Amino acid sequence: MSVSAALSVGEAFPRLAELTVVDVRTPGEFASGHLPDSANVPLDRIAGALPELRQASARGPLLVVCASGARADNAVAALASHGVDASALAGGTTAWVASGHPLVYPEGRSRSVWAMERQVRFTAGAVVLLGLLLGLLVHPAFQLLSAGIAGGLVFSALSNTCGMAVVLGRLPFNRRGKSPAGAPLPPVAPEPGA
Repeated sequence: MSVSAALSVGEAFPRLAELTVVDVRTPGEFASGHLPDSANVPLDRIAGALPELRQASARGPLLVVCASGARADNAVAALASHGVDASALAGGTTAWVASGHPLVYPEGRSRSVWAMERQVRFTAGAVVLLGLLLGLLVHPAFQLLSAGIAGGLVFSALSNTCGMAVVLGRLPFNRRGKSPAGAPLPPVAPEPGA
């Protein structure tokens, strides 16, 4: 059964048992709640997981999930460029919860990690304020820091990428929660007669 480029929550929920769900958020975000039976393959690790994802997609449709759908769309495009068919969950885990469906939480869960979009907004805002304050109190050249962030945000919007999210995703609190890392991708069934 083929899968379109994006599935709404209403389309994905009844098909959840036939879909292999791949969550492309950071391990920290994944640990703060994810779809049932999903595997965590952060967006920056998609290339390294291509063999497993290709095998999983040969067995059935892949559903790629993130918090809002933006990273899932990027992952679907990356997978498509390598010949792997997948769909993104439109609206991500935010839409999933808004539709009344529960998330799964690992046992022993500590505090939750902010969604990456929230981390980016906080960091960008803090650096812009810092640049403006330092520009007023120390030296006007510090205002270039704010201008650099503004330029980065414009580039991010135009290219639909986010370098700040990549950097923030490498911080220790976004990498915690690796065990349990979610459901592993289903194993490949042996070929008949092999």
